[in-house]
Amino acid sequence: MVPSDFKALIQRFYQLQSERIETYRLFEEGHEAYLRTGPHYDFEHYKQLVHEITQAFSGISKEVLEIKGRLRELDQADLCEHIEKLQSKEKQKLELTAKLQLAKQQAQDHPEDEGCLEGIQEIKHEIIKNKEALSEIMQDFKYDSEECD
Repeated sequence: MVPSDFKALIQRFYQLQSERIETYRLFEEGHEAYLRTGPHYDFEHYKQLVHEITQAFSGISKEVLEIKGRLRELDQADLCEHIEKLQSKEKQKLELTAKLQLAKQQAQDHPEDEGCLEGIQEIKHEIIKNKEALSEIMQDFKYDSEECD
């Protein structure tokens, strides 16, 4: 018998993952808007966006780690392991996203440099692989959490 608290934790975890996805969407839109301000970029506005996005991701991550701690108390080692893997992949995704944004600005500032476009494609490919790994972790989490019901 699993405590009703367990279901609430799992639901909140899924909500937080949805918030992460939405935060990435806002980050991407903000970066596209920033690129449209080139060649004299509105860096102050973009810097503020990065600050807000960083705070959002930090808050989400902190709460996910709290959920992990509560799951550990409920003796759910498998779910804790999935969350650890997820957090690692999310960190990598954020790093890749920042790398992609820098590469896009480089390509915009130096349209003659074909290496920039190749770099963008490579990073996009890494992001796709990262998203596939995240999806796999989420599937494992879903499977294992439903097994506990």
